[in-house]
Amino acid sequence: MSLLQHVLLVWFGAALVMTAAWALSWKRRNAGWVDVFWAGLMAAAALYAGSFSDGAALNRWLVAMMGGLWGARLSLHLMHRVLGEPEDGRYRTLREHWSGDQRRFFLFFQAQALIVALFSVPLLVAAANPESGLRTVTALAIVVWLVAVGGEALADRQLARFRAVPANRGRTCRAGLWGWSRHPNYFFEWLHWFAYALLAVGAPQAWLALLGPVLMLAFLYRFTGIPWAEQQALRSRGEDYRRYQREVSPFIPRPPRSSP
Repeated sequence: MSLLQHVLLVWFGAALVMTAAWALSWKRRNAGWVDVFWAGLMAAAALYAGSFSDGAALNRWLVAMMGGLWGARLSLHLMHRVLGEPEDGRYRTLREHWSGDQRRFFLFFQAQALIVALFSVPLLVAAANPESGLRTVTALAIVVWLVAVGGEALADRQLARFRAVPANRGRTCRAGLWGWSRHPNYFFEWLHWFAYALLAVGAPQAWLALLGPVLMLAFLYRFTGIPWAEQQALRSRGEDYRRYQREVSPFIPRPPRSSP
C-alpha cells in the first residue's frame, strides 16, 4: 500500500471518529472534546503506522510506542480537564461567534480529522524506514522524545497544580516552566515531532517527516495554538497577562526579563 493510500485510510477513520466526537460535544455542549479525540486519534495513527508499514522492525516499534504513549497521555490529560471543568473559554467564544451553529462545529471537527491525516505522514514515513539497527539518529530520536514528552507532561502538571488553588483564579501561572515560556506545553509539543524526522533519516521519502515540526509550528503560531490561547488569556486576565507577555518568552523557554 502506498503512502497516499495509508494517509487516505487514516483520514477516513479519523473522519468517522470525529463525527462521533462532534455528536458527543453537541450533547454535552462542550467542544473541548475535539482536543481529546484529536490526541487519541494521533495515538491510533501511530499504532497503525507501526503495525502496517513495511519498514525495519525497530523503526515500526519505536513509532508505535513513542506516538502511542505521547497521544494517549495527552488525550487522558485533556479528558480530565474536559470532564472536570467548564468548556474552555476559546470554544465558548467560538460558540458565541457562530451562534451555536452545529453545522459549523461539524466542519470544525472534520477539519481536525484532516489534520490527523496530515500529521500521520511523518509517522508513516518513519515507520516505513528500511534502515535497521540502533543508529546514532535513532538514539537521538529517543532522547528528543524523552525530553519533549517529559517537558510537556511537567508543564501540564505545573499548570494543573496552579489552577487547582482557588486563590490563583484570575492570575497567570508563572510556576516552573511557565516562568520561562508562556506556552511551554506547545514548545515541547513542537519539539516532539523532531523525533520522527530523525527516525525517518535514510527513508526514501525522509523529507516528508519534516511536515511534523513545520506544520505544528504553523498551527501553533498562526491558527489554533498561541493566537487563540493569548486572546482568551487577555479577555480573562487582562493587565496581569499583558505584563506576563512583556516579561516571558512566547514560545522557546528562556529566563524572564524585567518589565519596564
